[in-house]
Amino acid sequence: MSSSPPPQPSMPPDSLTSLAPVSRNGRSLATSAAGPTTLVMLAEPRSSAAEAYRSLAANLQFANLEQPLQTIGVTSPGGGDGKSNTLANLAIALAEGGRTVIAIDADLRRPALHTLFGIQSGEGLSNMLMNEHAQLPLHETAAPGVKLVTSGPLPTNPLDVLASRRFDQVLGLACAQADFVLVDTAPAGVLADAAVLAPRLAGMLLVVSAGRTKRDLARRAREQLERVNANVLGVVLVDVKGDDKLYRY
Repeated sequence: MSSSPPPQPSMPPDSLTSLAPVSRNGRSLATSAAGPTTLVMLAEPRSSAAEAYRSLAANLQFANLEQPLQTIGVTSPGGGDGKSNTLANLAIALAEGGRTVIAIDADLRRPALHTLFGIQSGEGLSNMLMNEHAQLPLHETAAPGVKLVTSGPLPTNPLDVLASRRFDQVLGLACAQADFVLVDTAPAGVLADAAVLAPRLAGMLLVVSAGRTKRDLARRAREQLERVNANVLGVVLVDVKGDDKLYRY
């Protein structure tokens, strides 16, 4: 791990930033009634980290009142920055209050959402992209209002598969069934997958780890997204060290 200061990518003044003072990658080792979980929104719903995710969810809901953001991609500069964990917790936060959320695991290289939600991958996105399917292969999760489209079997050509028009059809089906559709993509700083998907989504969130992400990789990820005219909503900063006592009420 680099000994340099935590990366602080230069973002526009109105960028959306959420500080989540939680453990590595926002993960909690606590257990819930459903068993072991790494999702703080389920394991510790009253924690400061959970409140940070609720704050992020609220900001997204009111980011554009004229045209609400329905499809949001989540990516990171590199692997291990916490993008999948952030998306899963954000999905749970958005679903509070009766909203419906569909999470799509479009990281067809190292998918993680099925593991985070504790379900089998089974049939998923890749099945729809490579074959004609009329219905989304939705998986129920332990979080009320949150359903998951897993990655499915990993294809040998993930970039070509994601670039197909069938992904737009998948998005259309998901949007017809949910208030929010969150799409997990491969790291934007090292792979082109996120750049292929970003122009087809209403906005993109870039997850940066205060203790892991390198500054040049974060800059490269943002440039990659801007190059395809992606609507970069802002940065979600995780792995922030903070005093939990400051958040007690």
